[in-house]
Parts: sequence; C-alpha cells; structure tokens
Amino acid sequence: MFDLVADVEHYPEFVPLCQTLSVRKRSVDPHGRDVLLCDMLVGYKAIRERLVSTATLDREKNKILVRYVEGPFSHLENVWSFVPEGPDENAPNCRVEFFIDYTFSSRVLAALMGAMFDAAFPSFRMRSWRERTLCTASAASQRRFRPGKPERRGPLHGAKSTPS
Repeated sequence: MFDLVADVEHYPEFVPLCQTLSVRKRSVDPHGRDVLLCDMLVGYKAIRERLVSTATLDREKNKILVRYVEGPFSHLENVWSFVPEGPDENAPNCRVEFFIDYTFSSRVLAALMGAMFDAAFPSFRMRSWRERTLCTASAASQRRFRPGKPERRGPLHGAKSTPS
C-alpha cells in the first residue's frame, strides 16, 4: 500500500479532484528519505487551481508526509500512515490512515473550493485503489470543515488492505 500511495504520478486516476500531477524534482533528504516536489492541478467543473507540494516518503516509519509549497492555500499538510496488522510487521494486512489539515488563502476561495473539498473527501473510499490493487478496502471519513476559520482538520482513517 505504501508504494501505491507513493506512486503520485497515478493520482489523477483515483484521487478526487486531482486532474494532473507531475514530479518536478526528486531528491533524498539528510535522513535518507525520498522527497518529491510535485505540481498538481486540482479542479471541479469550472474551478481549477494549481498546487505545489513536497511529499516525503518515510519507508522506515511507514508514513508519507505532504506539505504545501505554493497554491490556493495558506497551509496544507496531509499524512498517510500504514499500520501493519497481524502477528508481525511483515503481515500482509495493513490499516491505512489519512489525515489532512488545510486553510485556504482567502474566504472567497474557501467558499468556492470548500464545497468542492467537502464533496470530494467523504466519497474518497479507496474504491479506485481497490480496483487497482485487487484488495479489499474500506474507509470511514470524518472531516470537519469550517469556512473562514483558521483551522480545518479531519481524518480519513481505518482503511484496511488485505491481499486477494
């Protein structure tokens, strides 16, 4: 599952609102983690916004951290965590946890795009990943969004992967 999420170039195939995504630069940080500088176009109907972010792939901790660089937000961070489930860490099952925290740069943009985000993330149930990986997946979404407030947080957690 880690490799599936780390394969960011395929996000337009299954991540809600992601229309295009390209990796501008690949590097390795001082801790030996792969770092990707990504350009993403997000949109819904006539609304389109470009977003630049970094994705730090921490295989040792089974986490992927995405941080905002440039675009329609004043803050954006999301974390993917992959928690092995079973008798040992090499068990074929894992729980996927997703957390996102963001603030739009303007109230107008929050009003326009906030509804778009609210529509997209509750429906993000890993359905497309299940189709791509032939695994059983489910997710529970509990996202809180308050336009105009400085903090918007919400976990999407509990997705479980089992091999077919």
